Amino acid sequence: MTNLLLTGIVASGFLLSTSCNQSAVQSQALASSNYFVNYGTMITDTATFGSGCFWCTEAVFQQLEGVLKVTSGYSGGHVKNPTYEQVCSKSTGHAEVVQIVFDPEKISYDEMLEVFWKTHDPTTPNQQGNDIGPQYRSAIFYHNADQQKKANYYKNKLNESGAFDAPIVTEVSAYKNFYVAEDYHQNFYSNNPTYGYCSYVIRPKLDKFEKAFKGKLRKTIADK
Repeated sequence: MTNLLLTGIVASGFLLSTSCNQSAVQSQALASSNYFVNYGTMITDTATFGSGCFWCTEAVFQQLEGVLKVTSGYSGGHVKNPTYEQVCSKSTGHAEVVQIVFDPEKISYDEMLEVFWKTHDPTTPNQQGNDIGPQYRSAIFYHNADQQKKANYYKNKLNESGAFDAPIVTEVSAYKNFYVAEDYHQNFYSNNPTYGYCSYVIRPKLDKFEKAFKGKLRKTIADK
């Protein structure tokens, strides 16, 4: 499985990267504050990824079959309960991330990593497109030793393969904290589909993503 996924990443020949400028956004949309869900006896797993603007990352992972919950937030820093403004000040150490709860019976962590590598540029330190700062860094916050092993395996193999034009700089660190972002950041694309950034940046990115990962999409999306 790992070799097959690695081959898919290397052979893809493209990245679905974009830029996100959140400073101009004045969204009035509010999402549900019920971020923590009891899944009963279902065995779930959790992944925490930073790949630039969390609006884009959230919208991508919400399309996948087996993903149960995607929450935008902040991780990897030293300030407790930071605000968006504090994170944007570049002084908290936090990255914009998404925390993803998924069903490992339907989608594996390896497949989650494949999506992660393919949908942003992991070679630019503290930057995604025009978004510059440590909060936009490429990061994997692993929750256990198996996730750590897989994240480092793919990072090393991708570097060795020359899949990218420059070395991968993705941070691979132990998960320590996660702070849920403000309500208006949650489900941003779903709540604001006609907002300019969503129409002109996120939607084209999702169109490319849905073609590349058609076999891994939720059935309602794959049947469109």
